[in-house]
Amino acid sequence: MIHVCPLSRLAETVERTGAEHVLSVINVGTPVTRPARVLADNHLFIGFNDILAPQDGLVHPSEAHVDAILGFARRWPRRAPLVVHCYLGVSRSTASAYIAACALAPERDEAEIARELRAASPIATPNALLVALADAALGRQGRMSAAIAAIGRGREAMENEPFELRVG
Repeated sequence: MIHVCPLSRLAETVERTGAEHVLSVINVGTPVTRPARVLADNHLFIGFNDILAPQDGLVHPSEAHVDAILGFARRWPRRAPLVVHCYLGVSRSTASAYIAACALAPERDEAEIARELRAASPIATPNALLVALADAALGRQGRMSAAIAAIGRGREAMENEPFELRVG
């Protein structure tokens, strides 16, 4: 399982799930305290802003970020859950969880995974640029982006509630 949460619920989500791996996708410079049960080698911090196009002074999602997400997801041994978080648990983390699920279960339909994401979180609004970059990297020929577009924007909220997304 992949568990998604906001930064404010990271420690609680790791403890509740028994996770041993954490993926932080959050602004550069945002302090993230690694939960004690997660070894340093099992925590990846990827710093970029939640934007859909380059903007002066901000870091937009890039192929290098997608490569890092894919590499970390593929190294995750899956004996314990993976926790993915961003600041609010709405956009970067939901996109990253979706990307990991698509990468780790290449036989699964992208639309099915996107519908599961929406059912698990009515708030989720995956970052479309991050998904598009992953779609290209995984050779999914636009199907990932189309599936995320089909589920639409999530409900407005101050931050998301923790939720889980199955991999296979």
